[in-house]
Amino acid sequence: MSAVLEAGVERFLSSLRHERRLSVHTADGYGRDLAALLDYCRAQGIAEWRTLDTQHVRSFAAQCHRRGLGPRSIQRRLSAVRSLCRFLIREGELANDPAADVQAPKAARRLPTALDADAMARLLEFRTDDRLGVRDKAIMELFYSSGLRLSELLGLDLGDVDLRDRTVRVLGKGSKTRIVPVGSHAVAALSRWLGERIALAATDEPAVFVGVNGRRLGPRIVQRRIAAWARRQGLPEHVHPHMFRHSFASHLLESSQDLRAVQELLGHANISTTQVYTHLDFQHLARIYDASHPRARRKRP
Repeated sequence: MSAVLEAGVERFLSSLRHERRLSVHTADGYGRDLAALLDYCRAQGIAEWRTLDTQHVRSFAAQCHRRGLGPRSIQRRLSAVRSLCRFLIREGELANDPAADVQAPKAARRLPTALDADAMARLLEFRTDDRLGVRDKAIMELFYSSGLRLSELLGLDLGDVDLRDRTVRVLGKGSKTRIVPVGSHAVAALSRWLGERIALAATDEPAVFVGVNGRRLGPRIVQRRIAAWARRQGLPEHVHPHMFRHSFASHLLESSQDLRAVQELLGHANISTTQVYTHLDFQHLARIYDASHPRARRKRP
């Protein structure tokens, strides 16, 4: 493997960590995708970045497809290659971006999975007999009440929560801050948890949600606890934190039909991201139509 190619990737990954301040998880993802590109370059005898051309990148994408990689994964790999090429252009090692015009196969658009209102009510109606149960209920009520991402909820500090005003201040994607309302059930659950938190949290820990070690909760614990509560409540499907956000958005849109308001509450930069929930709403309406309209009902044989 050419040391020149490896050095270019290492400098790029270092810039992601130190200049763009990307998380370790995200930077590692770039590293895995670019390792595949380095393997391809080695097999093709490419020793310098300036010899990488558009046909090479197309061939790399085609190879990924032949090896069973899905459209979304190929899109992600090409995105990593484009980011690397832009960095190398800035560094003077490339004159132009050979990946700029290379397209991955189109992925089928996956609709988010949401719980219906009855299933959500069933999930949230559980007794909290211990401190961790109180915490878990506050987490789930807040997820559903305010449509937070998992990272947003776990990033909340005590100063971000205003129970009197019934709002939380959230740091979303792109370090954008937004204020979102908190419903009465979530306010009650949060109030109870904050009373219990005092006995659990380390004295210097600012996080709203902490674990048994007194420190800020990690995502895996929340995922496992929610899945366990869903099983305990008899829900037939796997429930994960983002399902609360999907349910929040689809239920709100069902009732209000105000796409722009839902966009603001979710913190979406582009309304096209929010529009996926209109498809969920249409599916709901279609089911009602099929079940209710005389001309829609299928005749029994």
